[in-house]
Parts: sequence; structure tokens; C-alpha cells
Amino acid sequence: MSCPDCFSGHIHAGSPQGNVTSLHGLDVYVAEPSAGSDAVRGIIVIIPDAFGWEFVNNRILADRYAEKGKYRVYLPDFMNGRPAPTWLIGTMRSLMKPKNTLFDWVTKPYHAVWAASAFARFIYHNKFSATWPIVRPFFASVRQNEGSHLPIAAAGFCWGGKHTVNLAHGAEVDGKPLINAGFTGHPSLLGIPGEIEKITIPTSFAMGELDHAVKMPQVMHIKEIVETRNGVGEVKVYYGAGHGFCVRADTALEDADKQAVEAEDQALDWFNRQFADVEFE
Repeated sequence: MSCPDCFSGHIHAGSPQGNVTSLHGLDVYVAEPSAGSDAVRGIIVIIPDAFGWEFVNNRILADRYAEKGKYRVYLPDFMNGRPAPTWLIGTMRSLMKPKNTLFDWVTKPYHAVWAASAFARFIYHNKFSATWPIVRPFFASVRQNEGSHLPIAAAGFCWGGKHTVNLAHGAEVDGKPLINAGFTGHPSLLGIPGEIEKITIPTSFAMGELDHAVKMPQVMHIKEIVETRNGVGEVKVYYGAGHGFCVRADTALEDADKQAVEAEDQALDWFNRQFADVEFE
């Protein structure tokens, strides 16, 4: 990943309500609206942050997308069982907190070694060249089957943002695009401007003002490309927000919780608008 913030944040309280199944060769968490499958208006596939498909925050988000948007939501294991471990969140908190005591200074090397080891394992196993051949075929299979007559969106966060942007380049299967819309919250490791200039599928970006992975000059460059030059998207900047605010916000802080909900609504509003124009033969 591109910065320590990619592995930082807060674990949310809650009990996911969806189910786990196997779909197109991957383990997948599936969330549907309480009204049942007949109420489903489309499919959202979440491409998660570094903590993967089992991370409670990501599953709760899938549930909220399903209930609020009336979508079937897939959260697959695109990382082949090798996400960043959730204990890393606590380790990063210990590393970044002010060192006020001798104990803090003595334990810092211990935390640093464990963090570096976790970083290295995650980056090695989940580099784009290794996971794109997993992500793209899954979307192709969903388009050919469950999504043959339903609109499909990709919602990618942090690590998953790069995959979402690449899906938005417009690849097709059986003459249909793999996705009809994309949304990404605080993406990382983007090729700017190259990967942005290739976007042809409507894509919405939720970006934090204080994000160290994509800083404000780059955010403004993305905005100029997708909103003005190519006209294929939107960029919303959340002022005061840092990396991870969409999925790992501190919900005890009113402003942070509010921004996370606003980003959630941004994604659903975007999908609603883009899906309204989708027609199938």
C-alpha cells in the first residue's frame, strides 16, 4: 500500500446480517435488502480495503448498501485469504501515538517490526498484477450470469480503488460492459493521470482533503479529467478527512461519522442515477 494510513483506523461495532457463499470460484459475503430478492434493483460488488472481505466494517457497509439502496451486494475474497490482519490497526495506533513514557519508546521497535512484516506480506500477495486476474474474471462471470439483466456497479476502497478505476476503462464481455458505474472512496496506488484518462464508465470519487495517498493537487487533477475533460464522473472532496474515512472512520466522532455516511449516500445516489439509464435487450 502507499501509506501507513492504509492500515489504520477503527473497527466498528455491529453484527453483519448477510450470508457467506461460494460464487464463481470465490468465497463471497452476500447482502440483500430485507424486502427480499424481488426488491433487488441491481448488483454492487465491493472491492474492499486492505482488511478484506471478512472485515466487519466492510460487511456492515455491504449490509447498508443492500438495505438503503435495494441492491444485492457481493463482497468477494479477492485476496485469496491473505488480507492485512486486523490486529495491525492496533499496532499502527501504538506506533503513531505520542511517545510520552519510557514504555512507549521501548515497545516502539517491537510494533515497528510486526507492522513492517504485515505490510510486506500484504503487498507481496496482493499487488495489482496478482489480483487483477482474480477481480476481472469475477466481474465477467457476474455479468454473464447474475447480472445478465441487472445493472452492475463496483465500489472500491483504498486497495480496491485501483481495481475499480481499471474496471471503469470499459472492458466488455458478450458485448456488455463489466460494470455500468463505479465508485471509489480514498483509492490508493493510482496511476495519475494515465489510469484516470482511460475511464469511460461513469465513476464517482470520494476523496479526503488530508489523504496522504492521493494529495489535493492530484485530487484536483482527477477532478479536471473526469468532470471537465472527459465528462465521465464526479469528484467530491471531504474537507478535514484523511485516508480511510469511508470505511474505518472513528464513529465516536460526530464529524467523522457524518462524513462516512455522506460518502455512503454519495455512492448510492451515484448508482441510482447511473442505473436509471441502463437498458437490456
